[in-house]
Amino acid sequence: MILLSPVAALGRAALGFLAMVGRLAIFFGQTLSHMVRPPFYGREFAMALLNIGWLSLPVVGLTAIFTGGALALQIYAGGSRFDVQAVVPQIVALGVVRELGPVMVGLMIAARVTSSIAAEIATMKVTEQIDALVTLSTHPMKYLTVPRVLAALVTVPLLVGVGDILGIMGGYVVSVHSLGFNPGVYLNNTVNFIEPTDIISSLAKGAAFGVIATVMGCYGGMNSGRGAQGVGQATKSSVEAAAVLTLAANFLLTGVFFSA
Repeated sequence: MILLSPVAALGRAALGFLAMVGRLAIFFGQTLSHMVRPPFYGREFAMALLNIGWLSLPVVGLTAIFTGGALALQIYAGGSRFDVQAVVPQIVALGVVRELGPVMVGLMIAARVTSSIAAEIATMKVTEQIDALVTLSTHPMKYLTVPRVLAALVTVPLLVGVGDILGIMGGYVVSVHSLGFNPGVYLNNTVNFIEPTDIISSLAKGAAFGVIATVMGCYGGMNSGRGAQGVGQATKSSVEAAAVLTLAANFLLTGVFFSA
């Protein structure tokens, strides 16, 4: 029996993980079904647009600018070893638009939005506000989850687009003012190197990452434990899951768009 204890513990962990995946899949399916059925809470949707989109813009913008500038410095330093410093504009544009822009925004949204949503909904559950919604014949998923997911579906791709532009601008400023690149040549190389597929993949990743972040925040809040400890645990686990799923989704979507 002692020898079987580790195997039993591993089995319990595997079953628990599969059960959690199943509950999350059901939650996501219910969210999709409620999106296409009335009623629709426009005020909650507008508030979610403000919180997820507009209020996330400063942190996304600053992160993108500094990331683009650091990327230009790194590529220049590495390229100088092989005398290929001239490819800095192309690699900065490609790296930011295809990978760094959407992933960076996805992780920022997971850190800022997922934690906020999970803490808010978990607190509502602890204080029995969700039970009050049910008493008032208001479906909690329609009122709390659907507006946030729809808002993320709209705003996060826009944030990714802004992050891509600011990231390229950060690389441009560093390259022109610190590395001696010609401004016109730098911009020309950047524009000519980016293809429509790169932009489409970046925005599609943003939409997927926004849905992941908001669904995980709502799921964590709805399934939180009681008390302050339950709220904290729900917030932590939601952010961790959103970050990991964002990176996993990035890998899968990169394979879909660029496997050929």
